[in-house]
Amino acid sequence: MSVQENLTINEKKVLLALEALGSASPEKLEEKSGLQVDAAMQAAFMLEEKGLVSISENVVERYSLTKEGEEYAKNGLPERQIIDSLKAPTSLEELRSHFSPKIVGIATGWLVKKGWAKVENGIMVPSGNVYTGKDEETLAAFTGKAKTLEELASDEGTIKDLLKRKLIVKHEEKLRTVSITDAGSALAAQGLVLEEEIAQLTPDLLKSGAWKGKKFRPYRLDIIPKPLYGAKIHPYRRLIEQMRQIFLEMGFTEIKGGIIQSSFWNFDALFQPQDHPARDMQDTFHLDTTCLLPADFTEKVAAMHEYGGDIDSCGWGGVWDRELAERNVLRTHTTAVTIKYLADNPKPPVKAFCIDRAYRRETIDPTHTPEFEQLEGVVMDKDMSFADLLGLLAEFYHRMGFEEVRFRPGYFPYTEPSVEPEVYVDGLGWIELGGAGVFRKEVTEPLGIKEPVLAWGLGVSRLAMLKLGLKDLRLLYQSDIDWLRKSEVCRT
Repeated sequence: MSVQENLTINEKKVLLALEALGSASPEKLEEKSGLQVDAAMQAAFMLEEKGLVSISENVVERYSLTKEGEEYAKNGLPERQIIDSLKAPTSLEELRSHFSPKIVGIATGWLVKKGWAKVENGIMVPSGNVYTGKDEETLAAFTGKAKTLEELASDEGTIKDLLKRKLIVKHEEKLRTVSITDAGSALAAQGLVLEEEIAQLTPDLLKSGAWKGKKFRPYRLDIIPKPLYGAKIHPYRRLIEQMRQIFLEMGFTEIKGGIIQSSFWNFDALFQPQDHPARDMQDTFHLDTTCLLPADFTEKVAAMHEYGGDIDSCGWGGVWDRELAERNVLRTHTTAVTIKYLADNPKPPVKAFCIDRAYRRETIDPTHTPEFEQLEGVVMDKDMSFADLLGLLAEFYHRMGFEEVRFRPGYFPYTEPSVEPEVYVDGLGWIELGGAGVFRKEVTEPLGIKEPVLAWGLGVSRLAMLKLGLKDLRLLYQSDIDWLRKSEVCRT
C-alpha cells in the first residue's frame, strides 16, 4: 500500500491545507481544512507519525488580576492608601479607625519594606521618600485581559511579589504550530484524491450493500496504543479488605474503638507495668487530658499490679498510680480496643477482630512511621488452647498466600505463652509479622473473664509491603499516581 493510500480523508484535507499555508495554528488549520479543530489536530498528529508534518509547541505565560488585585488597581495598594493619608506621624490605633484592620495590617509591612515609613512605639512615621513602585505600574498596565510579561513591561521580581500577594494569577497557554515537511510537500504535489471512506461497518451498510465499491479506512496494527488505566481500589486498601474478609469468613465479629484511649485500657488493663519503657514520652503520644476510670475494674486491676490480686501471682509490686492510669494517650496498639470489648463481653464465646490505626513516636524511615495499621483479634471460649491459636494464625497466613509459616517463642507483658509468627519469602527469608499468645490470668481475672483468651496483634503494613513487593513503607501512604496506576490488581 502506497503512502497516499494509507492516508485517511482527514489527513489528506490537512495535508492539502498545509500545502497552501506552509504552517498554521490549529484554528487556522480548522478554517482552511473545513474540519473541526479536534479532528484537524488528530489528523495532524497522525501525519506527524508518518513524517509528513511537524508539530511544535510553545508555552506562553499570561497574568490576570484577582478580585483583590482589581480592587487595588482601582483604589491603590494598601501602602499607597495609607501613605497618601499621612500628613504627620499617626498612631496605628488612629489609622485603624480610618481604614480596615486588614488594610493597615497589610500596609504596615510594605511601608517599612519600601522605606516609605517606619513604626516607632506604635506610631507610623512617614519618611518623605515616596515613589511610584514597579508593582503599582504593573497593576496599572492591566486593562481587563490577561497579559504577558512583555506586554506588562514588568520584571520577574515584581511579578513574583504580586503573585505572593495574590493580586495576580498566572495562566499557561500551550500554543501549537503545524508545519508541512519536505516529504509532505512532495506527496501533496503528486495530487491527493479526496474520496469518501468507510471507517466502520454497520448492520445497515451490510443489509443495503452500500459498502460495495467503497473505500475502507486502513487500520495500522503495528501501532501500540496508549495504556489505559482503569479505576481500581488502592492496593493497600484492597489488602486490608482481603484481611477483613478472611476473618469475617472465619466467623469473627469486627469491632471498632476510639483513637484516644486512657492509659488504663491501653496499658494497665493489659498488666503492663507503670514503669514500662513503652509508656515513656519517647514511645507514646501523651495528651494533656484525662478520663474517668471504670468503677467495676479499677480496684481489681490496681490489686493485680501491686500484689497479684487473688490469684497465685506476685504482681509488679509498688503502689499503683491512679493518676497515671487516667492520662489519655493516642492508642499505641488496637489491643486497647479488644481488651475493653472483652471487659464488656466476659461470657464465652467471643470471636472478635479489629483492623485500625495505632500511633507511636517513631522516626520516619523506610520501615517505620508514627501511625500504622494493626490487625488485632481475640478468641475466648471453653477449652481454648495454644494449639488453637497457632492453627488459626497459620490458616490466616495461608489464605493470604504464604505457604510456609512458623512460630518463634516471644515475650509480651500480657500473654503467656507468647509467639511471634513468621512467614517465608523468597529472597528475604523468614519475616516476623507480629505477636500473639494466650492472655495471662493477671489480665483476664480483674475483668471477670474465666475462660482462656487467645490474642494476637499483626503488622498490617509490613505484610502489605511483602505482598506488594515494596521496600519503603511510606509508599503505602503517598499518592504516587504512576505507582497506583501500574500496581497489579492481584499479586499471588
